[in-house]
Amino acid sequence: METDSTTRTLGRSGIRVSALGFGCWAIGGEWQDADGQPLGWGRVDDEESVRAVRRALDLGVTFFDTADTYGAGHSERVLGRALGKHRDEVVVATKWGNVFDEETRTLTGADDSPAYVRRALTASLRRLGTDHVDLYQLHLSDADPVRAAELRDVCEELVGEGLIRGYGWSTDDPDRAAVFAEGPHCTAVQHTLNVLQDAPRLVALAEELRLAAVNRSPLAMGLLGGRRAAAGAGDIRSRPPAWLPGFGDGAGADAAWVERIEAVRSVLTSEGRTLAQGALAWIWARSPRTIPIPGFRSVAQAEENAGALAKGPLTAEQLAGIVRLRGRWGAPPGRS
Repeated sequence: METDSTTRTLGRSGIRVSALGFGCWAIGGEWQDADGQPLGWGRVDDEESVRAVRRALDLGVTFFDTADTYGAGHSERVLGRALGKHRDEVVVATKWGNVFDEETRTLTGADDSPAYVRRALTASLRRLGTDHVDLYQLHLSDADPVRAAELRDVCEELVGEGLIRGYGWSTDDPDRAAVFAEGPHCTAVQHTLNVLQDAPRLVALAEELRLAAVNRSPLAMGLLGGRRAAAGAGDIRSRPPAWLPGFGDGAGADAAWVERIEAVRSVLTSEGRTLAQGALAWIWARSPRTIPIPGFRSVAQAEENAGALAKGPLTAEQLAGIVRLRGRWGAPPGRS
């Protein structure tokens, strides 16, 4: 059982990381699919991104999660530059499975072949400026489980070669996550988890199999950070795909989601927390296996998110209060 609320163990690996990780999707900047659908969070200032990563390091954040496809390779490059000589002081996670054109910043497809794993990793290592990745994750959430077992075996080979230290699957399907968990060096499952979108089966799986539950969208794509306005052009939230709830038709936050946020606001903002800090505190209270990875694009966001570490998880009483509120909600609201 964890005793220090500011750090956690990364699953079976024994690697200690900060209880808070930083997700690097947003700092990849703008990119899109072949049909022009935005897949990033809009324009970014790379120099501000570098400053934000380094400020996070100053504030005790030691876990950074990216993917080769974020910004079509740009996020990995920015993260690698920001870490620089501090690379050995942190734990870096990235993902593979998507295929993209770096020059046009366009997602062009997917490749779930065992042969592609090594090619993708080699490219990620080059962009990150490192000789190994600490956590390598399959980014194809609905990949065939039989094929995934082959990919798991390739990951075991990569561990043996010292190119990765552990691996996992980014998926919201517990049955798929369990396939990877059969490998001895599988150390994590990455999945959606926030106070609006619980994932009891995945949290239970992580606890049972001693995996880290790396939690993407801990702030519900900004809703739990107070975002209400419509997103600008180039931001995925301006044209939300079917898998991205909470933003209606792109005109701004969905009223049903805002209502739920307001219902839990007083609990989340107790003890001087901001709404975002309270949302992270809920995740930590949810399970000792959880490691939320909120996104960021500025030093101010990095400071606010990292500030949650000092305040720690919600109390058992506060967690129970939110459980009671959630019990009245029923199924999560869909997009309008």
